[in-house]
Amino acid sequence: MAKQLNRQLGSSQVHIEDAFWNRFTELVRETVIPYQWEALNDRIADAEPSYAIRNFRVAAGLEEHPYGGMVFQDSDVAKWLEAVGYSLANHPDAELERTADEVIDLIAMAQHENGYLNTYFTIKDPGKQWTNLYEAHELYCAGHMMEAAVAYYDATGKRKLLDVMCRFADNIDEVFGAEEGKLRGYDGHQEIELALVKLYRATGEERYLKLAQFFIDERGAEPNFLVEEGKQRDGYSLWAGGKRPIPTVPQLAYNQAHKPVREQEAAVGHSVRAVYMYTAMADLARLTGDKQLLEACERLWNNMTRKQMYITGGIGSTHHGEAFSFDYDLPNDTVYAETCASIGLIFFAQRMLKLEAKSEYADVLERALYNNVVGSMSQDGKHYFYVNPLEVWPQASEKNPGRHHVKAERQKWFGCSCCPPNVARLLSSLNDYIYTISAANNTIYTHLFIGSEARFELAAGSVALNQQSQLPWKGYTRFEFTDVPGTRFTFALRIPSWSRGTAVLKINGQAEEFKAENGYAVVNRNWQRGDVAEWEPALEAQLTAAHPQIRANAGKVAIERGPLVYCLEETDNGSPLAAVSLVTTGELHSRFDDQLLGGAVVIEAEGQLDEQDSWQEDTPYRPYEQRSASKHIQLKVVPYYLWGNREKGEMTVWIRALG
Repeated sequence: MAKQLNRQLGSSQVHIEDAFWNRFTELVRETVIPYQWEALNDRIADAEPSYAIRNFRVAAGLEEHPYGGMVFQDSDVAKWLEAVGYSLANHPDAELERTADEVIDLIAMAQHENGYLNTYFTIKDPGKQWTNLYEAHELYCAGHMMEAAVAYYDATGKRKLLDVMCRFADNIDEVFGAEEGKLRGYDGHQEIELALVKLYRATGEERYLKLAQFFIDERGAEPNFLVEEGKQRDGYSLWAGGKRPIPTVPQLAYNQAHKPVREQEAAVGHSVRAVYMYTAMADLARLTGDKQLLEACERLWNNMTRKQMYITGGIGSTHHGEAFSFDYDLPNDTVYAETCASIGLIFFAQRMLKLEAKSEYADVLERALYNNVVGSMSQDGKHYFYVNPLEVWPQASEKNPGRHHVKAERQKWFGCSCCPPNVARLLSSLNDYIYTISAANNTIYTHLFIGSEARFELAAGSVALNQQSQLPWKGYTRFEFTDVPGTRFTFALRIPSWSRGTAVLKINGQAEEFKAENGYAVVNRNWQRGDVAEWEPALEAQLTAAHPQIRANAGKVAIERGPLVYCLEETDNGSPLAAVSLVTTGELHSRFDDQLLGGAVVIEAEGQLDEQDSWQEDTPYRPYEQRSASKHIQLKVVPYYLWGNREKGEMTVWIRALG
């Protein structure tokens, strides 16, 4: 039987009020957004300059300077504005809105008469627009600004930036397409495809949806556009400032342009580009009913999350091209796992949930969110990881050229600073990821257990509820229905993978049997105002092993507790961490440590430390029989998202197993 795609999602309003997540959403609103505004204006001491706002001032004719930063620098401003939009939707702030309006005025001034908008080609390469889609990120920057325009319009009702980007979208629609005289091309870095879907949603303009579909359909078609474009430039590269070999079709796997998207079988190439594209593919599959596109999404999802994803929800294992490598190649110490890639994975997971509520999509979303994404930002909101390692040896990061990309400390800012504003826009819009609804089927799906107030519009009528969650420290969540339509509807609760299928549901204090569908506990009833549903998936510390093909983790275990991955830090366990083993026959003891960075559950376990005192400095090797007895020690593991917030030192997620 053909799968029925879910195209009727209905509407919802969700406001987060959660003991754990309020720390992050308030940090973004009160610290991160203002800090990043200072960074975009080059006012952070000892940080790499951004030039981003300055570029817009130059493009608007207000200042004279050479172009500064990367070719895609405009996108940092766009993502910051998008974060501002989400923040204003949840917490109105007149001063922040005034600042954003001034930036939008600047952007409007920098727009060309025909609608084109890009500071690099306005300042540095005028007249060269659309001649180097392979490298120049023009449509990528356009897409991020479209997302910002939609977010700001949704929050404030102000159309200025939306109108600017509709003019730009119209200009792009005039340039690109299958019609004679138009460019049958697409960007080297996907992003506009998902943004055009958002622009379509905000405006109802069908041309934008069709343009998104054109870019997806054209990608990888023969003759290959990026190859032909390279020939027209005679191989000129703006990155090299001279000629480079024209890429071959197989090499364009880096851009996911080596074959049509419906024929792609594995996640390959630059990881951020991939998941942005997969997100758009899932959007289009839902909106157009394209079954082939859906099948490609499912195939790519399965390969990426089952064979190329880290336990922390990181993807993209190699720093060579910030890319996927091959199945099960997941090194811990030379890992890349870019923050933006995990954020894109969350986007993709959310779109797959809109297609079909399957718990595995939400499990991955939760894994990436609680570990890789929030772990990329320091607890003060002013320092960031671009790369998210699972093993760190600070001396190697400093002195081994193959590990320079792995930082032992978060940085204030980056010359290529795509990740910090990406974190800000995701956390500012976190309320959009907790639920999805099927209006036609009168079903509310709960994917994340995050304290919140929510209202939904179903075919049956309005539903309002309050969620109170004790995650990630306890598995208990309480839902109270404060408004109901008076007829039956379905409430579905995710059965998390970390609960190993064990969960208790009570309704109004009485244990309730439930039917499990696609990993959700499904309850259909005539809910009454004041009804209380209590949901308690089993949550306890547990050991996790890796697939035998993941060679970096052979003979090792990781510790997880609920949605959190844990790690050893040198500050608690000494050095070298590579000499530590965990006794797997011992117990894992969990306790709440209110002194650890605002309070967190830590786990203590029995371990052993290889004897080191008998080794002489000038003896790198000796007979195995001469080994001495190991020393019994008590190990302390902390949540991965908190690592690196105390002292600089070693860290590891995977620990040698003993017993």
